[in-house]
Amino acid sequence: MRITIKTKAEIKRMRESGEKLARVLKQVLDQVKPGIKLIKLEQLAVSLIENEEAEPNFKQVPKYHWATCININQGVVHGIPDDYKIRLGDLVSIDIGLLYHGFHADMARSVLVGTEKSTRKEKFLKAGEQTLRKAVQSAKAGNRVGHISRTIERGLKNSGYYPVKSLTGHGIGKKLHEPPSIPCFLASEIIKTPLLKAGMTIAIEVIYTQQETDLLVNQDGWTVTTKDGSLGGLFENTVLVTGQGGEVLTSLR
Repeated sequence: MRITIKTKAEIKRMRESGEKLARVLKQVLDQVKPGIKLIKLEQLAVSLIENEEAEPNFKQVPKYHWATCININQGVVHGIPDDYKIRLGDLVSIDIGLLYHGFHADMARSVLVGTEKSTRKEKFLKAGEQTLRKAVQSAKAGNRVGHISRTIERGLKNSGYYPVKSLTGHGIGKKLHEPPSIPCFLASEIIKTPLLKAGMTIAIEVIYTQQETDLLVNQDGWTVTTKDGSLGGLFENTVLVTGQGGEVLTSLR
């Protein structure tokens, strides 16, 4: 397993890529409203990525033909954007990436459609968002991948939710998916997990479900959902490992 350390020039490109992607996702999220079709959000994302003079890197994944993965409610990851019309009260997860001057960025957010307060869905989303923030703080040079995984697992379980064990975050840079894998739970002793070094760039993903449940892959061959129909959530940032903790390169402002 070869983990790359980025040079200053490469980190600069990664920052640019991350900033562009954050601008794109923010504009797409602004259009997540009742009545809009998922395919319209996909088309908007493609247009915005092109406006940033970048490329939609998800389309480079073999046999995947879209710039986004969009999941609704029980959807967890890899949802194909189709003609589904978003409804009031839906939980919508949007995962998106781009390639700019040879460097990849990847990020995701889950949002609730509507203005209801104190709902079980808002509580569910808040837990994922807070857990991602804590996980980024764990991305400190001298720590190990296991520190990130443990932070994610504890953050979710303390809130009453469940990390998905079959899907992981990943390294990122000149390739969309690079070593190391970053599980959402502590799968082994921390000392046995990869060492984090300054200059590494990683995609930290908080992938979780409302209930402890198995996952299913839909007939489209991509969309992963919960077997029991409970909620799925996804929060992700591209992060630079530093001596002070993780620097988010895909910050939504």
